[in-house]
Amino acid sequence: MGDERKPLGRLGEDAACEALEGSGYRIVQRNYRCPLGELDLVARQGKTLVFVEVKSQSAGSGISGKDRVSKEKQRRLCKLAQFYIKEKGLHGISARFDVAEVRFREGALPEVEIIPNAFDADG
Repeated sequence: MGDERKPLGRLGEDAACEALEGSGYRIVQRNYRCPLGELDLVARQGKTLVFVEVKSQSAGSGISGKDRVSKEKQRRLCKLAQFYIKEKGLHGISARFDVAEVRFREGALPEVEIIPNAFDADG
């Protein structure tokens, strides 16, 4: 199961990067890893630092990407973002959490929906 999801996840991240860049985001980092875990994408949109969680799915799943980011996952992403900001010395910067939902349908290009402010640090 994990072997199937990893290639789909990589393709999803590639599609998300392309869609984000086409919408004016600048990708700062992919797959940021630290002792607390991993952030899929870190981007900038203007002066705002954006932490992007990528949710990829094949056709047929009726659950939205935003709904697939549990409260526990949101809390973990918030801690990761705080770690990133501290490590990079970006205190006081405006930041937010977006979700990039990538849907794959057989024989078609992936569909990407960017959900700005999908959740906030307050949970």
